[in-house]
Amino acid sequence: MADNSFSDGVPPDSLEAAKNASNTEKLADQVMQNPQVLAALQERLDSVSHTPSSYIETLPKAVKRRINALKQLQVKCAHIEAKFYEEVHDLERKYAALYQPLFDKRREFITGDAEPTDAESEWHSENEEEDKLAGDIKNKAVIAEKEAAAAEEPNPKGIPEFWFTIFRNVDMLSELVQEYDEPILKHLQDIKVKFSDPGQPMSFVLEFHFESNDYFTNSVLTKTYKMKSEPDKADPFSFEGPEIVDCDGCTIDWKKGKNVTVKTIKKKQKHKGRGTVRTITKQVPNDSFFNFFSPLKASGDGESLDEDSEFTLASDFEIGHFFRERIVPRAVLYFTGEAIEDDDNFEEGEEGEEEELEGDEEGEDEDDAEINPKV
Repeated sequence: MADNSFSDGVPPDSLEAAKNASNTEKLADQVMQNPQVLAALQERLDSVSHTPSSYIETLPKAVKRRINALKQLQVKCAHIEAKFYEEVHDLERKYAALYQPLFDKRREFITGDAEPTDAESEWHSENEEEDKLAGDIKNKAVIAEKEAAAAEEPNPKGIPEFWFTIFRNVDMLSELVQEYDEPILKHLQDIKVKFSDPGQPMSFVLEFHFESNDYFTNSVLTKTYKMKSEPDKADPFSFEGPEIVDCDGCTIDWKKGKNVTVKTIKKKQKHKGRGTVRTITKQVPNDSFFNFFSPLKASGDGESLDEDSEFTLASDFEIGHFFRERIVPRAVLYFTGEAIEDDDNFEEGEEGEEEELEGDEEGEDEDDAEINPKV
């Protein structure tokens, strides 16, 4: 029987490969004749070939020289901007002194050291007219009943758990607070921001004032945030204003057995020679808000931090900035939740706008969708 595995001395695999190659060439020819495909390819090539860096490389040397001069001017602008922010810091210091008497009175009302006058405690709510109409409708019996209930209502000193409630309301802070931190934070009476003195390196200090308690002897715990307002020599164009570059905490003088930042564990050890087993106790770090006062240090020796440490340090800087810019100046609004509701409403507004834009896009034809797939 004749062997049919070859035809004219050509292996069948080679014939099949030749057929596939021919089909591929025909398909490629058909695709390349499609004007839409050609336009898309040309657009892709244009976007690759016309990147800013590639364009700059094509310019004459004389033009490149002038661009370098513009960069020199830009660096000088960055240094002027840095000076501007230094003066802003001086202005912050000036106005902090004007705010402080108001914050001192706030502390007195919170702690109960002073009682607000009728004029100071008067507040007109947004629903004042509705409340007035509702009050006019009430009969004397209901009013009398409420007056009797008010007489029996407890009258605690100041505003109990004011700052602790803020910690509980704000997600960024509540995530740091453990259950065993809560009794300590209930003794927190005030948080202050102190700016660095004139002529000193730019910084600010957070002061946490505590009443006498069973946990530590400090009356004030501090956290200092060091700032820099100057362009980086290696990357001056990245300058966008002052930034926190490092922070220092303080030593907490814990009373015996009250340190919540460590926990005691038991560990068994086996003697290599005798085979006997002993149990030892060992202290290990424990999650706690009060680790906030023992921060990770930014690397100053040129060595880069690992990814987890970088994240931890960035989070610490963000929390410090949030205390300074939001919590301390607007404490009562974070206590009532109004500041949090404002933030939530702003975010919802953004989402609503996005949904509206998406709704408009649904009416676009396919060509427009391809040109602008998302806003």
